[in-house]
Amino acid sequence: MLADVPAAATSRAVIDLDALAHNARVLARTAGTPWLAVVKADAYGHGIEAVATTCLAAGATWLGTAQLAEALHLRALLDARGTARPQPGPDAVTTPRSPRLLAWLVPFLTPKQAAAPGSALRQALDADIDLSVSTLAQLEALAAAARAAGRPARVHLKADTGMSRAGATADDLPALARASRRAEEEGVLDVVGLWSHLSRADEPSSGSTEEHLERFRHAEDVVRAAGLAPRVRHLAATGGLLWHPDTRLDLVRAGIGLYGLSPDPSVATSAELGLRPVMRVEAPLVQVKRIPAGQAVSYGGTWTAPTDRWLGLVPLGYSDGLPRAAASAGPVAVGGLRTTIVGKVCMDQVVIDLGPAVGPDGEAVPAPAAPGDPAVLWGDPHAEGADSATPTADDWAAVCGTISYEIVTRLGARVPRVPTGGGEPVTR
Repeated sequence: MLADVPAAATSRAVIDLDALAHNARVLARTAGTPWLAVVKADAYGHGIEAVATTCLAAGATWLGTAQLAEALHLRALLDARGTARPQPGPDAVTTPRSPRLLAWLVPFLTPKQAAAPGSALRQALDADIDLSVSTLAQLEALAAAARAAGRPARVHLKADTGMSRAGATADDLPALARASRRAEEEGVLDVVGLWSHLSRADEPSSGSTEEHLERFRHAEDVVRAAGLAPRVRHLAATGGLLWHPDTRLDLVRAGIGLYGLSPDPSVATSAELGLRPVMRVEAPLVQVKRIPAGQAVSYGGTWTAPTDRWLGLVPLGYSDGLPRAAASAGPVAVGGLRTTIVGKVCMDQVVIDLGPAVGPDGEAVPAPAAPGDPAVLWGDPHAEGADSATPTADDWAAVCGTISYEIVTRLGARVPRVPTGGGEPVTR
């Protein structure tokens, strides 16, 4: 049955909040340490408000976004819901009822721009958002904003331990640490955390993560030698959380696993990890038609019917985030039938093969589906009441040559997110 959505909608993404809460509990038990729910990119395409509040109910004490704009939006949502902000001060306890927010990508500003009323950094301070700092220029801008605001900024220094993205290199970190200590002494900065990213945590035996951890330990020595005492050290995301116990420091960042997807299905599938996919993408067929053998389908005629065929029209396309690489490959389930897209992915629609229209003896075969029947592109085939033929996001990733992260995150905004269930409130 299709979930309730606005009357004009032609598709929907059903978000199973009970599955989300289940995944949160599985990951929290494995980690055995406080955890941050990564809700960047609209919670990996699942809808940031419903996901964030469900994760808090399941025990998250931190929420993390990449972009500062996302964190500001999230703070406004939490304020509107009456979620308490953390108490000020270095000894304040962070709880699911008063979570901390961390953003790790902020706009570049000069100190003068940062100090101006209404600047992005001033907004971050007003919203009690912790910020990542990798460079002296970022630190100087944030210190200027804090002086102008009359309140210290909460900072997580980021060390580059081998990813070569954001983060201070081993050569640059000592100067950044010394400058951070001076800003702390001035009262404009509170170095709350030290953190980094793992580049190959989904490869349990590569040796890369051990190298990252060694570099992180060196970075910790550097910042402590400068007189800093970061209280929250975090290195592990889902891959580290699952497969590298030594990287579970003061905090872990639960990302893709929350959404019921494995960081690497070749190492362990979602089911093997005890995780349940949270998103199901579905749309009602808008047309079913018969075409003769040899008839080409969709732009370019890249697929032709091998026999008389029944086709179904699904109102989802690349403007909704379906990869064009899914041409004649993207799996779809309709009424227990597992089939695929045929022909190219169009902007707003795809065609699926519903099977032969004639039997081996030339007899007519009725259409196996009708307009209005739900076509499921991906979801959890093991969920209660689910079509067992349902493909997964991993199935889509495999045929498109990508990863499940991209499949769910790129789903377009015009596909309504429909939360179902409610998770399981944490007891305290």
